[in-house]
Parts: sequence; C-alpha cells; structure tokens
Amino acid sequence: MTSAFRTLSLGAALCSAAACASTMSSSGGGGMSTAAPSPDPRVGLRGGLMDAGQAAWNLRLLSATPPSKQFLGAVNSDLAFTGPYVIQGSYDGYQIWDITNPASPSLKVANYCPASQSDVSVYRNLLFVSAEGNTGRIDCSDKGVKDPVSTERIKGVRIFDVTDIAHPRNVANVQTCRGSHTHTVLVDPNDHDNVYVYVSGSSGIRPAAELPGCVSAMPEKDPNSALFRIEVIKVPLAHPEQAAIVSSPRIFNDLTAPARHGSSAVDRQVAAAARARGEFVADVFGESMILPAGFTGPLLDSVVKARKGSGPPTRADSAALRAALPGMIAKMVGEDGPPHGPTQCHDITVYPAVGLAGGACEGYGLLLDIRNPTNPVRIGAVADSNFSYWHSATFNNDGTKVLFSDEWGGGGQPKCRASDPKDWGADALFTIDANRQMHFQSYYKMPAAQTALENCVAHNGSLIPIPGRDVMVQAWYQGGISVFDWTDAAHPKEIAFFDRGPVDSTQFTMGGSWSVYWYNGAIVSSEIARGLDVFELTPSAFVSQNEIDAAKSVHLDYLNTQGQPQYVWAPSFVLARAYVDQLARSNALGASRVAAVRQSLASAEAASGAVRRDALTQLAVQLDGDARGADAQKVRILAGTVRDLAAASR
Repeated sequence: MTSAFRTLSLGAALCSAAACASTMSSSGGGGMSTAAPSPDPRVGLRGGLMDAGQAAWNLRLLSATPPSKQFLGAVNSDLAFTGPYVIQGSYDGYQIWDITNPASPSLKVANYCPASQSDVSVYRNLLFVSAEGNTGRIDCSDKGVKDPVSTERIKGVRIFDVTDIAHPRNVANVQTCRGSHTHTVLVDPNDHDNVYVYVSGSSGIRPAAELPGCVSAMPEKDPNSALFRIEVIKVPLAHPEQAAIVSSPRIFNDLTAPARHGSSAVDRQVAAAARARGEFVADVFGESMILPAGFTGPLLDSVVKARKGSGPPTRADSAALRAALPGMIAKMVGEDGPPHGPTQCHDITVYPAVGLAGGACEGYGLLLDIRNPTNPVRIGAVADSNFSYWHSATFNNDGTKVLFSDEWGGGGQPKCRASDPKDWGADALFTIDANRQMHFQSYYKMPAAQTALENCVAHNGSLIPIPGRDVMVQAWYQGGISVFDWTDAAHPKEIAFFDRGPVDSTQFTMGGSWSVYWYNGAIVSSEIARGLDVFELTPSAFVSQNEIDAAKSVHLDYLNTQGQPQYVWAPSFVLARAYVDQLARSNALGASRVAAVRQSLASAEAASGAVRRDALTQLAVQLDGDARGADAQKVRILAGTVRDLAAASR
C-alpha cells in the first residue's frame, strides 16, 4: 500500500461456523475446456466478512483460517516462509502458522508488535520486520509515540532471532531516516557470512534530533539528503546484533518526472460528489483520492489542539485542514518541490542467480545490477503514462523477462470496475535483451469487473514453478487471486482464479488478498480482513497433473518472494511427462508420436538398471530427430531430461 493509506484499520468479527457456509462456483476443469467461465462467476458475488460468496476456476480452496484473537480487525500484510511455517505480517505485528497440513494450518505464535506495515522476510534463524509509521514502538507495546522526537520510536527494520520459532527474540533494530515501508533480503552467492537488506522507506524524513544524520533538504542543497536513495543494511549472520547501514545508493539520480494519466472520468465524478458531501479529497500522484476518516481524524484533532481548542472539530478547523492538505500530502509522497523523478522505491525484487534486481519505484520501473550488493547500479529505467504507482516486480525464471505491477489508487480504492481502463492498475510485461535493457510487450489485468465497494488493483504475487513456462499467481486485493500464463509476454492469459464477494455489501471496507505466493506445492494468500487462505492448483486444459507434480517436485527451505529464487528441476519421469504434455498441448508433436513417447517413458520407468538406461538413451536419440519446427527447443529440453534420466540409471 502507498503511504497515504497505511493508517487504515478494519473492524471485523468472526461469524460462527454454522453461519460461514459459502457458495462455490466453478467450471472449465472437468471438460478440459480452454474457454473461461461465461458469465464470469466472480461478478455479482454475495458480500460478507466470513460468509461471502465465492467463485473458483481451476483452483481449490484447501483452508480459510481466521486471524488469531489478538489480530482480529488488524490489517494483514505480506508473507514469508521457512520450513513448514508461513509468517504473516500484520499492522499489529506478525503471526506464524504451521502449514504442514495445508488443509488445517495451526497457529505457532502470534507476536503482538504494532507497526506499519510489518512486511516480513526470513533467512535461516533471522526474521526481518519493517516498521514505518510514527506510532511504532521499540518495546512493541500499543501505547504509540506521541512526542515528535522520541527514543521510543521504531522506523526501520526489526530483527528477531527465531531459532526457537515459538519464542522470537528481538536482537536488533536498525533505524532509518524514512522508515521501512518494505524491505528486501539479498543473499549474495559470494558472501556466506552476511546477508544484505535493501530498505525502501516512504515516510516523512525524521528530525535529526531523533536520528542524527537525517537531512530533508534536496541533494543539490545537501549531499547527505535522505531523499533519492535506498539504504543497504549489512547483517553479520554470526552477530546480527551488529547489523548496520553500510551504504545509501542513489539509484534515482537524473530521472525526470514521469507523465501520469491523472484520474479517470468516473473517479473525477466520485471525487466531486465526495467534496460536495464535505469529505476530504487530496491529489496523490496526480489523482484525486478520498481520504479515509482514519487518516484525517488525527489531523483534525491536531488542528483543534493547535488552536488550543476543545470538543469536536469546527467548520473552520475542517477548512484549515483542507487548505493544508495539499502541502502535507505532497511532502508525504515526496512531491513538495519542483517536478522530479522518484525519491524512493516502493519495493525491490532481487534475483541473485542472474545478478539483477527490479525496482518498482513510484513513477519508474528500474533494472539494477546487484553483483556488488552494497552498491546496486541502475542499468535501465522505464516509465509509462498508463502507470500510476510502480509497486512490485517479478522476473521469469531465466531472467529474460520482468513484470511490474501498478498499484493505482494506493491499494485502498476500487480500480477494477467495469469503467476502469484495462491498462491502468495492471501489470506491465517486459522482455530483457542481451544488453540487459527492457522492452515493453503487453499489459495484464485481472479481467472480472469488481464493484465500487471492493478495493482492487494489481498487488503481490510469485511464479509457480511449472517447468518450461512462465506462470504466476497474483493478488488483486478484493479482486481475489488470478493465475496467468505469460510465457508469451505479448499475450498473457488467465488460467485460474479465486474470488469472494465484498467484505461489506453496504459500504466500502478494506479486505482481499494482499499477497499470494506458491510455496512447496501450496498457494498461500494473506487475506487482509479474513486471515490466511491456502489453495492448490487443479488440472485443467491449461495445466496438466504432470506439470503440477513437476512444480511440486521443487522444494525450498525458505522463501522471500522479494528475494527471488531460481527454480531447478531434478531429472524425473514426471518432469519428462510434463514436457510431453506441453508438446501435446501446442501440437508440436503429432498425437501418435506423443502416445509413443508416453508409452516409451512408461516402459522405461517400469524397468530398471541397464534396461531402463538403454530404453531412455534410445528415446533421447529419437527425440533428437523430432526436434524440428517452432517447439524444437522444447523437444531438445525433453531429450536432455531423458538423457539425464538415463545417466541416473547407470
């Protein structure tokens, strides 16, 4: 979420198990049709907190676990994984769930430690948690911090030792000038003693009296400015208590202000009506946004306090706040000076295996060289007037493509209405050439129209390790989750989805999937209002059981999606069969040839020793002869997999 809406909170209550029955709509799986359900079952779903209507296509909901008691009503945020555990961030701290049985997650620990947004990452025995708001306290209490300058405030990255995961122990707090809205853990393949944390902070710059060295002036006036930079924290694994900022790379130098599309026609009408009702509306990144009471209420209280008044705010107080809001919002989002490029990233995804990072940085998508972890270097930058707020990045597995998401509306607004443009609040897909430059290919947006009561826009997702393909699962807040194939980056296609009706069918209420990631065969979603969801992908015309099984053969010890791992598939018969299924789907091999290859694999799998080896070797030679036409490379990959199986049979 963007900074203007991080004060949002939710009021929620669980329904009884008897009242939580839901309606599931599905189609397209049994008949193996390539046609999406029509009419789309996501449109018109019944609203409700825990009893909303549901629609699914080629996905199965395994479990829906409500938040633990202390976290009811809090905003759930990002996810990280280690061993059998999923760590779920929350504006009230974090919860750790055991998903050994994905159909019945169990709570391991609920660590109440309020801070915005509490994005989480994990590496070995260390847990990293972001803190950015002014009220987060070092001692994790909920008392807040009232003083403008305080040694009790935490704005940066908390570090916990989770060697005993049931009893996390805070071992360090690294303070930064703009806090940590998000962070990224970089595991450098050439450094086994340290990990590095890239910090993306978007709050106002702290006073130097609270954190020495924090400078709010523009860099041309003071080279030590806290603007136009990220922070790099070095964390010694043997002594995490010594974690400290070691560099502040200025990866935004010389970027100009990007073109923006402004508000849509519908949003202009909605904003005008809100102003007429007396609500507060502000321009954020060129768009009119209706500010929630949770954001404006404390500001009005400050106006009353400043005039030494008492009681509820007056009309004059509201007028004073309206006059001050443009400057306050501009300062908050870094637009209080002459037009310029971004002053920070929202999120950075590092891909150490290819030495690259994708920086989603407000008005730009950046490509960074991270081979020197303390000195990332910008090697590419793209802007797009259809994008409002570059939010997050995902590479494909071989690092030849990158996807950036656009969080139009800051995550707190409905941006998937039927009237909203399909190339706003979407994903932008780029190829990366041999010179490591990005080339735009297309947009992808979850296609089902959502209501004006559902916050919906592109948000966090991850690759699903289907070999030979680029398939991703992605969160769309109350637009649910969407699985799509972008192997052909110019023509992405949705292949599965899950959605619920609005949290409240009578008024706008925040909810939906903040993040959804694949981890060791499970698809895990952090539901902002409803808790933790776990899904599994089901066979369809788009994905075979062999492909799903091949994806499940990839095992990770841990996962931080912003520290993207490179998937590697061990040679196996299911991997070979997955490639055969793909060749059959694309008609690269004739039906009779596909049948013969499948039979040869089955016969070889039933054999052993020299008989298996010789059968596989013979099949590989035959496949070499099949390697012609558009899918010749895929046939050669299959032949290589069969040879690897033969070698393993020696």
